[in-house]
Amino acid sequence: MALLLFWGCSRSDTATDRSKTLIMAHAMHLEHPVSKAMAYMDERVEEISDGRLKIEMYPNQQLGSERELLELVQIGTVGMTKISGAALGKIVPAVTIFSLPYLFRNEAHLKAVQNAPIGQEILQRGAEYGLKGLTYYDAGFRSFYTVEKPVREPADLNGMKIRVQESQMAIQTMQALGASPTPLAYGELYTALQSGVVDGAENNPPSFHTARHYEVCNYYSLDQHTSVPDFLVISTNVWIDLTDQEKKWLSQAVEESAARQEVLWDEAVEEAMNIVTEAGVEIIRPDKGPFQEAVQPVYDRYAQQNPELYKMVEQIREIQPDSQQVQSANTQETK
Repeated sequence: MALLLFWGCSRSDTATDRSKTLIMAHAMHLEHPVSKAMAYMDERVEEISDGRLKIEMYPNQQLGSERELLELVQIGTVGMTKISGAALGKIVPAVTIFSLPYLFRNEAHLKAVQNAPIGQEILQRGAEYGLKGLTYYDAGFRSFYTVEKPVREPADLNGMKIRVQESQMAIQTMQALGASPTPLAYGELYTALQSGVVDGAENNPPSFHTARHYEVCNYYSLDQHTSVPDFLVISTNVWIDLTDQEKKWLSQAVEESAARQEVLWDEAVEEAMNIVTEAGVEIIRPDKGPFQEAVQPVYDRYAQQNPELYKMVEQIREIQPDSQQVQSANTQETK
């Protein structure tokens, strides 16, 4: 007989099965690197616990959209979910730091920040909103892709209609660079690019590839203006209900899944870049200096509106990656 502890967590106390099951739902399709990593976490937690802790997975928005799932996790109806940093930042202000343009110098700097105390502090800032952070998942760097005109310097963006997420930071960044930000549903973007409703968009290589936007865009400018990670979160109500041993099992599985996701993500980036290049897309690696100078008003506004968070921004700028992180990032850059 299963005794419901929270909607997002149930326990079976039969004579043959003494286990606890966590309900996890997310919006990712099954072939996405993050989705594969979470499936691996599901496998590992059951193996590590000898079946005493399990995860029941509901992918592909089966239980709701990303925003709806976040609300369900807050109240404990769903135990766990993966949420994009852009969406989480609307609830947890500290997460908006990741949306600041050109804050991270490279992949090594980003990883160093996430692993540093300040990165772990940001990860845990959601606890007061009912969302305990478990780990970061890599969502890559977002760069510009355009249909007819390449982006080599900020002036090239003047007047261009660029699709952005529904994020004030993204809108402000595009405005500072001279573009005309155009919030648009992701599912409508292919047609919008094809028909000229927008002149371009911005995203990471796997998304540029899997959404097939490279079929209508001729240029991909790797300016890497933002790197907003995904967050794996668990309801604080469900977390509190776990025993110390169950927390250890889950934490180990989460850590292993994050490591697996980094490998899967790097493979997806390499595959994407190979495919779009073979399709004839021109890859541009612009000098980031002029872009960084152009977005300074975004930082000035952020410092004025969020003085306490801006102190964290200054700390992040001072962080230096270790040699292993630098070597890993350099390897990825050459792919």
